[in-house]
Amino acid sequence: MRVANTHATVQRIWTVELRPQPGGPALACPHCTLHGHPVQAASARSAALTHLARHARTDALPGHLRTCQCRARGCQWHPRHRGCAGPVLLALTRDRSGRTWRLADACAACAAATSHTAVVPATLLTPHPPGRSPCRPEPPGGPAERTRVREMLTYLAAALPQFTSPGARLLALQCALRSDTHGCVQLPGGLLRGMRLHGRSELWEELEHTRWLRRTAGTYPRTQAQLLDVAVLSQQPGSRARARAAHWALRPTPLAPPTGTPAALQLTALTLASHTSGGAGNTDMTVLARLCGHSPHQAAELLDRLTATRTLAIWHHDRNTDEVFWHLPQQHATARASEPPRH
Repeated sequence: MRVANTHATVQRIWTVELRPQPGGPALACPHCTLHGHPVQAASARSAALTHLARHARTDALPGHLRTCQCRARGCQWHPRHRGCAGPVLLALTRDRSGRTWRLADACAACAAATSHTAVVPATLLTPHPPGRSPCRPEPPGGPAERTRVREMLTYLAAALPQFTSPGARLLALQCALRSDTHGCVQLPGGLLRGMRLHGRSELWEELEHTRWLRRTAGTYPRTQAQLLDVAVLSQQPGSRARARAAHWALRPTPLAPPTGTPAALQLTALTLASHTSGGAGNTDMTVLARLCGHSPHQAAELLDRLTATRTLAIWHHDRNTDEVFWHLPQQHATARASEPPRH
């Protein structure tokens, strides 16, 4: 992990502001010539995130030169914690009003300690390299799928309103991972029935209300939609690798809850699975709650329910560090350990 030091460093902090105007909000950015650019109120959030992503792509910097910008400013963005730790990531932060957004390099510890913050996956900011041949496909259910699902859950935690329901978040995850390069997605009825989301039109309406997508004409029993969040259009890797991640998210072995589990438990189990390696895992309670769209108290109740169904063997919350630790049942951990090594 690299932190700021006494040597000259490159500043990687970008902010945009949505200023209220009589004719609608205007987007302002102090880093470029954008001063009061009018945007539609319904798509203002997406416009702000898109503008910040453009700055991050334009001002790309090799990994070894990136430093924790929060540390460089005396860690004033968050309450005191154990200190800088982990890799330097891109952290997206909004103020309480939702008008000001900041994208900055920050270490994993500072990003986790900052309120209203989510880590933006690098896959959403890296343009597709022209003329590059795709890599050899990886076995399904491996670290790559877990990483892609975890990154997308992290991004959706910032792109969707905090009150977005678990069912809508699961639906948005499948749409984002299964969309094509134009943002179009078709979800078959069988897939939605398997997720226990078939016929749940209120979930589509919820995502439409936030202007994250809109439904388009589809052929029964498929549901077709157009994603309005332009940040997901430049995802890496390609559609096949993302489709494998979407498929794993339906049954995140070895932490898949029983069939018919409510959406809140499905989402919690999926989030835990994306942070699990072998027979155990850990993350911060605030991170878990943010990715699932509920409070830490609700997260604790859902962890208890997963333990009651033997999806988890045990879990523990260290209140001094805010870390949550969990272990899988012995038969799941043993089965995972006995799998042949992947190449």
